[in-house]
Amino acid sequence: MSHTRDITALPVLDLSLLEGTVAQRQGFFEELRNAARDVGFFYLTGHGIDSELLSQVQQHSRQFFALPDADKAAVGMINSPHFRGYNRAASEITRGKPDLREQFDLGAERAVLPTDPNSPFWARLQGPNQWPEALPELKPLLLEWQQAMTAMSLRLLRAFAQALSLPEHAFDQLYGDTPNEHIKLIRYPGQAADASNQGVGAHKDSGFLSFLLQDQQAGLQVEVEEGRWIDALPRANTLVVNIGELLELATNGYLRATVHRVVSPAQGSERLSIAFFLGARLDAVVPLYPLPAALLREARGPASDPDNPLFRDVGWNYLKGRLRSHPDVAQRYYADALIPDALSA
Repeated sequence: MSHTRDITALPVLDLSLLEGTVAQRQGFFEELRNAARDVGFFYLTGHGIDSELLSQVQQHSRQFFALPDADKAAVGMINSPHFRGYNRAASEITRGKPDLREQFDLGAERAVLPTDPNSPFWARLQGPNQWPEALPELKPLLLEWQQAMTAMSLRLLRAFAQALSLPEHAFDQLYGDTPNEHIKLIRYPGQAADASNQGVGAHKDSGFLSFLLQDQQAGLQVEVEEGRWIDALPRANTLVVNIGELLELATNGYLRATVHRVVSPAQGSERLSIAFFLGARLDAVVPLYPLPAALLREARGPASDPDNPLFRDVGWNYLKGRLRSHPDVAQRYYADALIPDALSA
């Protein structure tokens, strides 16, 4: 097992080895288990996502952010009880401070769930996306990418199960036919040297697995041990993958959800990132999976933030994060959920 003090760069894993020999598959499982436990982040090559599709996603994301402010405001998140849509820079809050990034959030295109006065607050999260009329080609492109990313990420999640000596389909019950698929287009504008450089503040991701398509501008940093950060520098033809808190919770902390942040680029430049998050279905409850004794001995327990505790109930956990990050949307559509203790009721 690696010591964090020895880690100076993210490991690189090749997903195509799953199609290799028995020895190559077993080697991949070992590398996957070690990377996810020791760092919680890695570069993924051989992912099978068409490079032209990735290029088109980046190109159209830039076109979206170049739209006039009025066109972007027309699909503002403030219009959506499902937390879908556009936010200007400094709208989202991390650890009490504004993140200096503009972004466009999307999820799976699903019908609104029927609700009644006894329905859980999180049932309001499911619903349609907002799409910019000025860029009609964005919808089919991003839904195509979402479908490709979902298929690939479920393949990787099943590899995680095998790497942990669990049945290949051990995690299937948690995402079923309605995984919580979340896309975030993100633009980090350059900041002056004497201004805040919080592109996004230090945090952990709340779902299962996160994937990041970076451009050529650096900025992502990973806290490999307390107070020591390393750069996740852009690498061609790779996705950056990291473990979410739900997967850490499910493995009693054997797999590691790692704190990370983004430092704003310098004035006169910008950074574009496109993130895909795979989460469990909203009505799922995360169990504690029975790992082999040898792995259990190395499990550290989930590192829950006392100020932002984890819930095993997926819908509540996801809603809690949305309410904290987007207080304007929370106040407009979830005022009844903001009553003290309402989320724990």
